[in-house]
Amino acid sequence: MMAHHSMDDRDSPDKGFDSGKYVRYTPEQVEALERVYAECPKPSSLRRQQLIRECPILCNIEPRQIKVWFQNRRCREKQRKESARLQTVNRKLSAMNKLLMEENDRLQKQVSNLVYENGFMKHRIHTASGTTTDNSCESVVVSGQQRQQQNPTHQHPQRDVNNPANLLSIAEETLAEFLCKATGTAVDWVQMIGMKPGPDSIGIVAVSRNCSGIAARACGLVSLEPMKVAEILKDRPSWFRDCRCVETLNVIPTGNGGTIELVNTQIYAPTTLAAARDFWTLRYSTSLEDGSYVVCERSLTSATGGPNGPLSSSFVRAKMLSSGFLIRPCDGGGSIIHIVDHVDLDVSSVPEVLRPLYESSKILAQKMTVAALRHVRQIAQETSGEVQYSGGRQPAVLRTFSQRLCRGFNDAVNGFVDDGWSPMSSDGGEDITIMINSSSAKFAGSQYGSSFLPSFGSGVLCAKASMLLQNVPPLVLIRFLREHRAEWADYGVDAYSAASLRATPYAVPCVRTGGFPSNQVILPLAQTLEHEEFLEVVRLGGHAYSPEDMGLSRDMYLLQLCSGVDENVVGGCAQLVFAPIDESFADDAPLLPSGFRVIPLDQKTNPNDHQSASRTRDLASSLDGSTKTDSETNSRLVLTIAFQFTFDNHSRDNVATMARQYVRNVVGSIQRVALAITPRPGSMQLPTSPEALTLVRWITRSYSIHTGADLFGADSQSCGGDTLLKQLWDHSDAILCCSLKTNASPVFTFANQAGLDMLETTLVALQDIMLDKTLDDSGRRALCSEFAKIMQQGYANLPAGICVSSMGRPVSYEQATVWKVVDDNESNHCLAFTLVSWSFV
Repeated sequence: MMAHHSMDDRDSPDKGFDSGKYVRYTPEQVEALERVYAECPKPSSLRRQQLIRECPILCNIEPRQIKVWFQNRRCREKQRKESARLQTVNRKLSAMNKLLMEENDRLQKQVSNLVYENGFMKHRIHTASGTTTDNSCESVVVSGQQRQQQNPTHQHPQRDVNNPANLLSIAEETLAEFLCKATGTAVDWVQMIGMKPGPDSIGIVAVSRNCSGIAARACGLVSLEPMKVAEILKDRPSWFRDCRCVETLNVIPTGNGGTIELVNTQIYAPTTLAAARDFWTLRYSTSLEDGSYVVCERSLTSATGGPNGPLSSSFVRAKMLSSGFLIRPCDGGGSIIHIVDHVDLDVSSVPEVLRPLYESSKILAQKMTVAALRHVRQIAQETSGEVQYSGGRQPAVLRTFSQRLCRGFNDAVNGFVDDGWSPMSSDGGEDITIMINSSSAKFAGSQYGSSFLPSFGSGVLCAKASMLLQNVPPLVLIRFLREHRAEWADYGVDAYSAASLRATPYAVPCVRTGGFPSNQVILPLAQTLEHEEFLEVVRLGGHAYSPEDMGLSRDMYLLQLCSGVDENVVGGCAQLVFAPIDESFADDAPLLPSGFRVIPLDQKTNPNDHQSASRTRDLASSLDGSTKTDSETNSRLVLTIAFQFTFDNHSRDNVATMARQYVRNVVGSIQRVALAITPRPGSMQLPTSPEALTLVRWITRSYSIHTGADLFGADSQSCGGDTLLKQLWDHSDAILCCSLKTNASPVFTFANQAGLDMLETTLVALQDIMLDKTLDDSGRRALCSEFAKIMQQGYANLPAGICVSSMGRPVSYEQATVWKVVDDNESNHCLAFTLVSWSFV
């Protein structure tokens, strides 16, 4: 029996046991072995023999003992790595435990406050009912309202700006208010569903309830030092995609080693339907006695005092209540971060249909608070080397690409005058807005890239629109637009956009419905840690169908950013933004982004404002002509579309005509898609036209004649037309009818509810779906082989198979029956299918 033992340091060198002998290695021998181990931790037998030959000091060591030394060395290395990993996890768990204990303490204080309030309210109600006849809501609940206004605002006299002490007093008030929100009970925080705390989670995320404005809070752990975290978070445009710019107009050092800054922050509007916002704030950065670092911020208003800030006609002045971030050093390295965002976005200036967007703490949490925490965690992982991207691209370069795509799309959606944008006269329709930008300053040193208009073009034209959709899942819509580009895009228009990158422009195309089909290949570049955003290159392979289309035959490339398609995100928006890019894919490649943004309008953000919610529903109904009940209008979204094109002075009007028509076509495509992917239970109406009743009678009678069985059982024979129709409509198996034409591809003409659900479509859109595009190869072969039998005998049974929905999703079925439907004159009317036990794969 053989054993071997080892020690870790050179003062106690390794010992190998062989043939009953211990071997003690000298420091020189260990050094020689370590040199080889650094190059090759697992040397082959030949390499070990070579080592003994090359190093005379190892000549007295047997090859087997050398092998044992390397085994021991690898084992120690593995143990060291595992120990370090466990120590890291332990530090994370200790820090998270500390965070959870603090959160538990805060919640206990909140419960105590609520219990006290409850008792106080009961006492007031009892007193009010016993001593006065005034039972109005105002007199009864006034004490509760005092508590709900969690953010007291004190009127201050105008303070002397030139006296730093006056600004310091505002800063200290801001700090105290911020800390009460970050770690205390100044705001009634409610934890967001789906945000589970843990060592590898995003952290603890909460939103406000019953406070003025909207607020969100997040706390979590990151493996970066506090000052590095502060540097990242203060650079708001790098992580907050809706931030246009942050301009620091004055910096004042304070006596306690802190800094006061007067800051103007501009925020893009997310849609074309409302104005952008800006904030005029005092930002205070300082260290606390416990070693923590804090950066807090609050608007300077007549209520807080302080100097007045710059105003711009392009922006609506919003208010920031005490917000910021607290960074506490962790034992063993890293930081615990507390982030609070609390704003009042001046909802009164927003169209009523969009107000839920500006009143949603959940959307604020996703777009700002959680985005900040995710960004810091992303950089921490990149810094530690845990994130590796293919293609040799640096993470910072890829992040810059994402920022430029977002920024260029936001610029197009907002069209600021000071960026050089001006509206172009309309063609009479108000649905599409056309704006042009011929400012040379716009293209020099901007996100478009300094080389943007090489020898083609004198400006950029943008066609944009916003539309309201109901009961359409944002995630599903954006996924469809990304994965099925050929359903809405025109290849000729893509070719024109790609021509802006070359010196020889492609002629302004005529928009074709459907355009040319192109083979889309998506090549991933990078994605964020939680996969809520990913950057990719899309290759469009062209086809030339005639000599004049030869310009379309070359491959084209798009740089594309897709975000918000994480199924676990609560209250976030989703977007798909892309820009043509050439094959060189240089770091400073010019980008002209276009795309789509989908924002859910959460109706339940303010449960106390029933009247406002009702008004919003009424307006939404009047906008889309619907008269749905409250239960059916709880899922709405606003979709914003913007497409950008270069033009020269001679082609401007032609490009405008093309762009307007193209965006109208895209809108039409999206409306068809939305109709198809709208969840159907409860929203599909049973067709009751005489034609539907007649068709159902033909379907059931033909099935019975050909197969000798009843489609819905023996008791259905005596049923009336209405009952038969309801039985067919509610049948669990998919029943579909398709045209019976020898000179054209069969298209579907009718389906029951299960058939529509299986094809993911509606009765209206059903007639655009072809049978041969739905069946897979084996299904088509099976149908072709049985077709003669169907026409002769009237029916056939097909084996289990796979078909494809209109959304491209595979659907399996256990069996299919096909029969010939004949009318009252015994003439062939259509083919009917029933697909038994279907399910999405």
